[in-house]
Amino acid sequence: MLGAQVVSGSFRDPSGFLFHSDGVLYRQVNQSYRDDYDLLMASGLYESLAKAGKLIPHEEVNSVAPVTNDSYRIIKPRLIPFISYPYEWSFSQLKDAALLTLDLQVEALKRGMSLKDASAFNVQFVGSKPIFIDTLSFERYVEGTPWVAYQQFCQHFLAPLALLSQCDIHLRSLSSSFLHGVPLSLASTLLPKSSWFKFSHLIHIHLHARSQQRYADAAGGGKKSPSRPLHRSALLGILDSLKSSVLKLNWAPGGTEWADYYDATNYTSRALSEKEAIVDSLIREVRPTVAWDLGANNGLFSRLAAANGAYTVACDVDPSAVEKNYLRCKKEHSDALLPLIVDLTNPSPSLGWAHTERKSLLERGPTDLVLALALIHHLAISNNVPMDNLARFFASCGKSLIIEFVPKQDSQVQKLLASRKDIFPEYNQADFERYFGRYFTIERSVPVPETSRVIYLMRIK
Repeated sequence: MLGAQVVSGSFRDPSGFLFHSDGVLYRQVNQSYRDDYDLLMASGLYESLAKAGKLIPHEEVNSVAPVTNDSYRIIKPRLIPFISYPYEWSFSQLKDAALLTLDLQVEALKRGMSLKDASAFNVQFVGSKPIFIDTLSFERYVEGTPWVAYQQFCQHFLAPLALLSQCDIHLRSLSSSFLHGVPLSLASTLLPKSSWFKFSHLIHIHLHARSQQRYADAAGGGKKSPSRPLHRSALLGILDSLKSSVLKLNWAPGGTEWADYYDATNYTSRALSEKEAIVDSLIREVRPTVAWDLGANNGLFSRLAAANGAYTVACDVDPSAVEKNYLRCKKEHSDALLPLIVDLTNPSPSLGWAHTERKSLLERGPTDLVLALALIHHLAISNNVPMDNLARFFASCGKSLIIEFVPKQDSQVQKLLASRKDIFPEYNQADFERYFGRYFTIERSVPVPETSRVIYLMRIK
């Protein structure tokens, strides 16, 4: 089809694929998925899940030509405001995505279907609400067959959650190294010995890992793994066990430096209130549809952008701050604010086959507005990023920029310089304006009362 462009990360499933035509996203359903698609639509499963907000809704279209000759249907799915990945999620986001996947499998069984995929990448978030986006993951259930996605679920959800809960929250990065799921053998090795005495971990991780290795060895010898009938009641029992296992896994965010930033900041109450008013006024001037708050901490200023109608992605490096932000979003039922864990000194790269399956942070932009408040001194002084590099980076992120310059005399900068030599002669307001002026038109500079800080509104040249 002339002008059609297949989405680079949509090639593994023979049932169909995503493509763009004239800037609009579509999904081609192939003939091989015909019977399953018809069952999905006729059984009431699609309607039930879409109505509940658990499955991405779509409409069938006839006005778009198929990309290949084996097309059965062309559907137009509702767009997700921002695509995120499991290695950017907080603990509770991954946990909620796991619970959604299990709920879908239970609902599918009631309608005579089953999930053939349980990849964490099949889930996205619209604000605080997880939603399943792979319409073609449902297939007809055959009585007596096991859940083909059981291993995938354990690798994408149960094992990572167990590691985050019982080992270290920073093991989240394993999900970017193992896009097909954390190997159960690795999880079994890393988990503490006490986990062997937890029935769910023993069955679904440790013994599961040994079983994988045993059958792999058997396959190397030309033997096939045994296949035993698994009745629906037994399958539901396994799903219930998995759900119970996930629900029992918890992680309490501690009071880290950034999670409690606004409780310990040097802002007076008046200064913080004035800063909020300044940022709110500048956001209203830009009127963004989508905003990124980089270095969002607990989302204080992200909420200003969201309140002004912008779908806001709140990025921060601290897992505790992001976890607290997400839990608050859940409590408020926010559908306009998405907290994510992002290290700006090492943001999510392009990953997967040919470096095209999972997009880098910048490839998912540029956004309408970037907020960079109380951030630049951490990048410039704590991480030795030159001012020109910072200006170029922010210019690649968005069309407009609201950024706070924090001078050296500020107490927060003095803390950063207390344990190191000042090797930053260009970290001053004049050079800041000079370097950023290469890429942006500086439209506003507003001092924050009772501080030495200045907030700028800039537009990309």
